[in-house]
Amino acid sequence: MIFSAFERMVATRYLRARRREGFISIIAWFSLLGIALGVATLIIVMSVMNGFRAELMGRILGLNGHVGIYAPVGGLTDFDALAGKVRQIPGVVRVTPMAEGQVMVTSSAGTAAGAMVRGVRPDDLLAKGAVMNGIRDGNPKDFHGDNAVIIGYRLAEKLGLRVGDPITIISPKGNVTAFGNVPRLRAYRIVATFNVGMYEYDSSFVFMPLDAAQVYFMLPDRISDLQVMVDDPEKVGDVVDVIGNITDGKLRIYDWQHANAGFFNAIQVERNVMFLILTLIILVAAFNIISSLIMLVKDKGRDIAILRTMGATRGMIMRIFFISGAGVGVIGTFAGVALGLAFALNIEKIRQFLQTLTGRDLFSAEIYFLSQLPAKVDPWEVLTVVLMALGLSFAATIYPSWRAARLDPVEALRYE
Repeated sequence: MIFSAFERMVATRYLRARRREGFISIIAWFSLLGIALGVATLIIVMSVMNGFRAELMGRILGLNGHVGIYAPVGGLTDFDALAGKVRQIPGVVRVTPMAEGQVMVTSSAGTAAGAMVRGVRPDDLLAKGAVMNGIRDGNPKDFHGDNAVIIGYRLAEKLGLRVGDPITIISPKGNVTAFGNVPRLRAYRIVATFNVGMYEYDSSFVFMPLDAAQVYFMLPDRISDLQVMVDDPEKVGDVVDVIGNITDGKLRIYDWQHANAGFFNAIQVERNVMFLILTLIILVAAFNIISSLIMLVKDKGRDIAILRTMGATRGMIMRIFFISGAGVGVIGTFAGVALGLAFALNIEKIRQFLQTLTGRDLFSAEIYFLSQLPAKVDPWEVLTVVLMALGLSFAATIYPSWRAARLDPVEALRYE
């Protein structure tokens, strides 16, 4: 639609209401503000939801793998041969043998906490980007031998331990003696601490060389599971089918989608509900545009009649009021996009500033699992929000514009 300079000039003049029409102008400004806040809030919330999903997926899968292969009972035997077959499957990036178990850890000061011990080969641990990129203290190259461990930094803080200190690991599956079942315990040396940014892992995970873990958990020549990483996590089902054929269905196979289905589905449902609720903010602002334009049409009845008698067509009148309403929607939408993107891209800095200002922890890692507030802006979602806001704004101008175009100039001048 092409608008003439005259139509744009009249529409702009109507938006800059004089004292007599001040109330109408206030409604228009509130409509603009409502659309801007609605668009900005929608972009921020969608970005935070996307960030949560991406961060949780990256951290969970960075430590657990996309597919887990488990023996029904007693652990996996001849696991290197099976790992070699799985590595040949198209799409498989890495296969990590692992021996793991629940334990209790204590410090020399007597502080205790529950933990998960994972035995992995040093080369496999060095290949885990989530752990290696999160090393805070110590040297991961010292991760070898039968008494070295790497623990989460929050677990170290909880126990009051540092790199080089001993940590005692106690297994509930103890040794059978003449006096009954005695818990198995042994002291290890902390060679490094890590921070993957996820509270659950940083406060409870202990990594141990695979050979030492097999000895500690009494799994000679066996492991508890194989963790498989693939190049495309969304197509993990194809790899699972091939692994099932290789193992003849004798082993338990879990992929990340099934293991964490409830968690990620809850995020998706919450994301969709928030999108629907926040869209109502924009819809309410669009109704404000309708009300302000209807009042503007009523107030400008004499002006419309004069324009019609001077030769203005109904189409021109309709376009003038369309520009007035659409201008509010366009300005509000793009102001909201600018505000939303600025907030989403700096949300962690804003959180830290507000946290310093209020003196309160606004994003507790114990509750939200992550130590930082994530945000990931999706350009397609931003485009969807913009088109939706513009569509609602333009739709809101149709009826008032049509009503202005249908106004009878004789009737308007008579009542004036």
